[in-house]
Amino acid sequence: MNIVVEFFFFVVTFKVLWAFVLAAARWLVRPKEKSVAGQVCLITGAGSGLGRLFALEFARRRALLVLWDINTQSNEETAGMVRHIYRDLEAADAAALQGNSDRRPRHFLIQENRTFTCQLGLCKENVYLTAERVRKEVGEVSVLVNNAGVVSGHHLLECPDELIERTMMVNCHAHFWTTKAFLPTMLEINHGHIVTVASSLGLFSTAGDYCASKFGVVGFHESLSHELKAAEKDGIKTTKEIEPFLPPLKPDYCVKQAMKAILTDQPMICTPRLMYIVTFMKSILPFEAVVCMYRFLGADKCMYPFIAQRKQATNNNEAKNGI
Repeated sequence: MNIVVEFFFFVVTFKVLWAFVLAAARWLVRPKEKSVAGQVCLITGAGSGLGRLFALEFARRRALLVLWDINTQSNEETAGMVRHIYRDLEAADAAALQGNSDRRPRHFLIQENRTFTCQLGLCKENVYLTAERVRKEVGEVSVLVNNAGVVSGHHLLECPDELIERTMMVNCHAHFWTTKAFLPTMLEINHGHIVTVASSLGLFSTAGDYCASKFGVVGFHESLSHELKAAEKDGIKTTKEIEPFLPPLKPDYCVKQAMKAILTDQPMICTPRLMYIVTFMKSILPFEAVVCMYRFLGADKCMYPFIAQRKQATNNNEAKNGI
C-alpha cells in the first residue's frame, strides 16, 4: 500500500512540476497563434466597448461574426465597421493576386456577418431562441465570447431588487445559458473555444452586486474548464480574460492582450500583470492584510465613480422633470 501511495504522490508531483515547466516555456517562447478564419465567432455585448473591439479584432482575422446586443442600432454600427474591415481585406487580397496567378483568391461574404438583438437579462428562453436562430441562419458557433455586462451603480441597500436581478442575469447567469446553447455541438466535434470576459473584481471582490456577479462568473468559468478537462475534451479551449479596475489601461490594449491569449489557447489573461501578484497574495495573506492591500490599490472604492455617475444622472433627470 505504501508503494502505491508513494507512486501516486510521485506522479502528481511530476505533473505539477511539468505544468510549471510548460507555463515557463510559454513565457519564454510565444506559441504560434491559431487561425480563426472562416469560423463562426459569437460575441455578446458587441454593440459597444470591449465587445465592439473584440468584433473588430476577430474580423481582421477573417472570422465570421455573429453579434449580439440589446441595442440594435449600436450593434448595426459595429456590423458596419466589420463589413468595412472585410472590404479592406478583399481589396488587399485582390491587389496581392495581381501578377500571381497561382494564388487562389479568398472570398468574403461581406453581408454574412449577422446581428441579433438579444436581451440577456430578460430570460433564458430568449437566449435559447436566439441561439437557435443563429444555428439555422448562420451555422454552429466555434468561438463564443461572453462579454456582455452591466453596472447598477448603487450601494447594496440603495439598489432596487430588479437591478440586482438584472446584474446577476446579464453578468453571470447568461454565461450559463449561452454556454449550454452552443457547447453540445462543440462536445460532439471536440472543437471550440469559450471566452469569459470577467473582471479583476471577480478575483477579489469588494462591495456591490457587480463584484458579486463577476465573482460568480469567474467560478462558473473555472468549473466549466475543469468539467471539460475531466471529460478529456482537449479540443475545446477556454480563456478567462480579467479586465482591470486600474484606470490608466486603455480598452484597446486590454483587447489586444486578450486576443493574444485566445489565439494561443492561454487559459487566463490578467491585465496588467500586477493582478497575478494580487491574486496570489490574496491566497496567502490574512484577511486584514488583504483589506490593507485593497485600500492601497484603491479597490475598496473602485465602484464609487459608477455610483457617482448614477447619482448625477438621477439628479439631472429630476431637474429636467422639475422634481
